[in-house]
Amino acid sequence: MTILTGKVAAITGAASGIGLACAKALLDAGAKVVLIDRDSAKLQDLVAELGENAFGLEIDLLNPQQVSEEMLPKILALTGRLDIFHANAGAYIGGAAAEGDPDVWDKVLNLNVNASFRAARAVLPHFIAQKSGDLVFTSSIAGVVPVVWEPIYTASKFAVQAFVHSTRRQVSQYNVRVGAVLPGPVVTALLDDWPKAKMEEALANGSLMQPIEVAEAVLFMVSRRQGVTVRDLVIVPSTVDL
Repeated sequence: MTILTGKVAAITGAASGIGLACAKALLDAGAKVVLIDRDSAKLQDLVAELGENAFGLEIDLLNPQQVSEEMLPKILALTGRLDIFHANAGAYIGGAAAEGDPDVWDKVLNLNVNASFRAARAVLPHFIAQKSGDLVFTSSIAGVVPVVWEPIYTASKFAVQAFVHSTRRQVSQYNVRVGAVLPGPVVTALLDDWPKAKMEEALANGSLMQPIEVAEAVLFMVSRRQGVTVRDLVIVPSTVDL
């Protein structure tokens, strides 16, 4: 028996990057995993690849009705239960605030903040009713250390941290755990708009992590004994000096 046998996890943004790495890690640990993403074709391919304990669920996180009304019932229809919900999906934007496009900012903030909080709202009553559950957010080191070249992304992750810390204290009485993993830069599609010179420098000096390293941190968080909450798990490359 592996450490998550009998558990069901759901992960947003699970068709690639950190979300996919987390799905694979939790599957390897014995859980059933619902991969949530808007890319239905990719989900079908992944479910076929990952095996019988993987389930695909097409949800557009920027569609409030789908998140609030459809997501949890569909998870329960697929698996019969939910023990772990990982609000992972997110977007990145960097650049000077004086030069940015507020319409692009809105999309990033809606996904990183509003959609994540709405998803949490959708699953928390279920966790409270069953008096157990893990709610995990993919946050960022930018949620505790303001990053000068990414003010909008930093602001979104500060919001996530505030939500995690306040909500955790609200629901702990119901045996529900809320925490966040806060990685430094990870090699994913979110960094595609980094300046080319910055990306080359980061790859050369070892200051980028791989998604599996975040996945291992999430697995650590949700596999602690029930009386222990890992509220924040900061992981950065050893070359980063904070």
